[in-house]
Amino acid sequence: MGVKLASQARDDETDRAADAAVPGAPADQAVATTEEPAMETRGLNAWFGAMQVLKSLSMAAKARSVTAIIGPSGSGKSTLIRCLNRLHEEVPGARLTGSVLFNGSDLYSPGTDPVDVRRRIGMVFQRPTPFPTMSVMENAVAGLKLGSTAKKSELLARGEEALRLAGLWDEVKDRLSHPGGRLSGGQQQRLCIARALAVQPEVLLMDEPASALDPASTLRVEELIEKLKTEYTVIIVTHNMQQAMRVADETVFLLSGEFVEQGPTSVIFGQPSDQRTADYVAGRFG
Repeated sequence: MGVKLASQARDDETDRAADAAVPGAPADQAVATTEEPAMETRGLNAWFGAMQVLKSLSMAAKARSVTAIIGPSGSGKSTLIRCLNRLHEEVPGARLTGSVLFNGSDLYSPGTDPVDVRRRIGMVFQRPTPFPTMSVMENAVAGLKLGSTAKKSELLARGEEALRLAGLWDEVKDRLSHPGGRLSGGQQQRLCIARALAVQPEVLLMDEPASALDPASTLRVEELIEKLKTEYTVIIVTHNMQQAMRVADETVFLLSGEFVEQGPTSVIFGQPSDQRTADYVAGRFG
């Protein structure tokens, strides 16, 4: 099964325990982690044309945990996670410098295949993006069909597994041949999560995944995130401070494209080391 395969691959790696801090960050802004980060940026700068969006940004995300990225509009949150799986470069005029490390390897090193990067680091966008005329099952396995020689039975098995992981199977098992566009908004978003999970990524990036959903659907997505972190590294962008407090193990605060601080979510929201963070989480600006 997909989760088993992904976890076995990760478990094969040697666990190393050492205190780790965000490279280039002050000592009092250390990342509270005792293991090698799954993803890390070092001195990341990103531009759209002449406009610089990220400025020497260094942060880290631990494996099998949820890292929330918060900050006011225009702080570079969405740009950051698009840099993490090489979607940023798909925008005309976009460029970056610095490093993005995944399990210690630079994703932007020469010879690295961006398609392979995006298979291993999946993305779920703000608004549900199912293929409206494709069936529910076809949506779930869409990523698997790209360059795949898998048999139909294998595709169906992987599709079912992904739908179960996304908490959607029981709701759609009798409608697998119906168009994905006919599902409710919350179901469509979980279908998109299933589509990302079907290719068995190691990291799942989520850009405001519940901002377009009603409260009940938001709760389902948050419950799903809580389950997924046992097997996946989850990095989520959110404007919702309560959501960050509910789902995230660690939180990163960005302001005007710059890293301000990172730490356990309880610390960031309870006793942040930077006054700008305290002002933001208290709602004094943003």
